[in-house]
Amino acid sequence: MQIGRVARQTGLSVDAVRFYERRGLLPRTVRSPGGFRLYGATDLDTLRFIGRGQRLGFSLEEIRVLLRLRGAGGHACSTVRDRLTRKLGAVRSKLRELAALEQELLRARRLCDRQLRRRGRRCRVCPVLAGEKLDRSKP
Repeated sequence: MQIGRVARQTGLSVDAVRFYERRGLLPRTVRSPGGFRLYGATDLDTLRFIGRGQRLGFSLEEIRVLLRLRGAGGHACSTVRDRLTRKLGAVRSKLRELAALEQELLRARRLCDRQLRRRGRRCRVCPVLAGEKLDRSKP
C-alpha cells in the first residue's frame, strides 16, 4: 500500500506517517521501483497503535516504550497497567490545576465586571492589569 492510502486508513496525515518513520516508531519501509514507500498490514496496525497512544496522551517516547513491550510479546499487561495508572494520575492532577485556574479566571473576570458596572465601558484602570488582589472567598 502506498502512503496516501495508509494515511486514509489510519486517519493520520501523510506527513505524520513520514514523521513516525523518521523517528523510528515505524520501521523503514520498502520502496517500489518508482521510489514510493510501500506499507503492509503490520505497518497499518502499528500506525493505528501510535494514533491510539497519542489520543491517550502518551508522548512519542512513551509510545516507543509501549511499542517495544508490544513487540516483545509475553506478559506485559501489568507494566502497561502501571503506565496507564501513572498517566491517569497525571491527567487527574492536570484537571485539578485546570479547575484552580478556572476559579482564578472567574475571580479576575468578576473584578472586571464590578469595575465595569461602577465606571462603565470607559473605565481607565483595569483592576486585573493594576494587580488588584483577587477575592478568594468567592468562586
